[in-house]
Amino acid sequence: MLDWLKQPWPWYVAGPLIGFTVPLLLLLGNKTFGISSSLRHICAACAPADIPFFKYDWKKEVWNLFFVAGILIGGMLAARFLANPDPIVLNSALSAELTTYGITDTSGLVPADIFSWQQLLTPRGLIMMVAGGFLVGFGTRYAGGCTSGHAIMGLSNLQWPSLVATCCFMAGGFIMANLVLPFILKL
Repeated sequence: MLDWLKQPWPWYVAGPLIGFTVPLLLLLGNKTFGISSSLRHICAACAPADIPFFKYDWKKEVWNLFFVAGILIGGMLAARFLANPDPIVLNSALSAELTTYGITDTSGLVPADIFSWQQLLTPRGLIMMVAGGFLVGFGTRYAGGCTSGHAIMGLSNLQWPSLVATCCFMAGGFIMANLVLPFILKL
């Protein structure tokens, strides 16, 4: 069983499992789905300041906090018991391109030449980790949700703002990957 779980699941298994969350949530009371909304619930529960954005009954959304806790615990269990000890195999063309940017250590889930404590104090590390993290958080708040909330739940509910947000997420990803990221990696 563990050997079967350790293998990558094909799209025709993983995709429908993700897709079935939408009707399940709708059957359970038209709940919204998204990871970024859980941060709002945590802030509303832990910091009862006089901020109108956090003045709501967060207890109605407590299921979302359990969902996020399950993601965290599931990720830790998967990393501990289902991790593949083999190094990650990259396409040879991608490896060659990364080498031109000075990225040679691709043995982990993320390149240590970019994402490590030593790299945090370099211009490339600051841009990738600090500025990138800020932009993700800002963009999530500005868009009114994250990619999972808009692309999975919002599109399934035929919400126009989710379509616009998902198109912007995709366009931003293409621009970042093809135009901005090569410039940052050269730093």
